[in-house]
Amino acid sequence: MSKKHKRQKQKQKFPWLFLALGGVFIALAVFLFARDGDGGGTPSIAVDQQQIDYGDVKFGVEKTFAIKVTNTGDGTLRFKEDPYVEVVEGC
Repeated sequence: MSKKHKRQKQKQKFPWLFLALGGVFIALAVFLFARDGDGGGTPSIAVDQQQIDYGDVKFGVEKTFAIKVTNTGDGTLRFKEDPYVEVVEGC
């Protein structure tokens, strides 16, 4: 095989590499901008009750309650982990 023939093969592959890398960069940019499309505001969480007091409750008796959670900020509120409720005895 001559050197001229080898150079022609390399020139044919080279633009495809740039095209593929350009496509990957464009897809990554679209993904990043679409994910943060909430306007860039700051979320703020608020609950309607900071504390719930049932008084003395006998063992084995189930009690239920409801808490209203709202976003008072101007950004999208997202939880990184599942929210939890802490039960404190004697408060």
